[in-house]
Amino acid sequence: MRIILVHGGFVDGSGWQGVYDLLKRDGHEVAVVQNPTLSLVGDVAATRQVIDAGDGPVVLVGHSYGGVVITEAGTHDAVAALVYIAAFAPDKGESVNSLIANPPPGAPVSPILPPVNGFLALDREKFHASFAGDLPAEQAAFMADSQVPWGVDALGGAVSEPAWRIKPSWYLVATDDRMIPPDVQRAMAERAGSTVTETSGSHAVYVSNPAAVAAVIIQAVDR
Repeated sequence: MRIILVHGGFVDGSGWQGVYDLLKRDGHEVAVVQNPTLSLVGDVAATRQVIDAGDGPVVLVGHSYGGVVITEAGTHDAVAALVYIAAFAPDKGESVNSLIANPPPGAPVSPILPPVNGFLALDREKFHASFAGDLPAEQAAFMADSQVPWGVDALGGAVSEPAWRIKPSWYLVATDDRMIPPDVQRAMAERAGSTVTETSGSHAVYVSNPAAVAAVIIQAVDR
């Protein structure tokens, strides 16, 4: 069983290293997708390229916007299960844009700056509190200063056929998330019929608590 890790917006695949190291230590075959994050179509193509590069069944793991990518890419025949880590799990016709259009009353608002030349960034001064509140300030500052521009076409990319309708899924809710409200995560997980685990953690839970993330992935692998 191969495990493929798919990152979200504003970051790259290197954030998965803690999770990757734990899974490799336990003898699993792991690959990390480097999404261009320019468009959903491009990111799905990048993910399917990694799926096609190996043999055997795959557990596809997505964080944040990576959840949209695995929802679309996960219909691939090799994908046996999906794992959402504080991630969007859209239904047919939904995109990040549609899912964030009506935030719950009182929910934190992501400090996404207006687009510049078709790309988005998070306010660097608010990155720590909103994205990575449980990481050291120095680490959060590095993540803020090494942001990957997120294409507006990626946010607008709509899912055609959601893989969670035909594949089993697991979901890790980060209860201190200030990017995707925990209640929104719970609602998406319930709609997808996911097996749900909750843990304290920020939106960057995949960096701050790799053990909790790896444990949920192993649930999917063992199943």
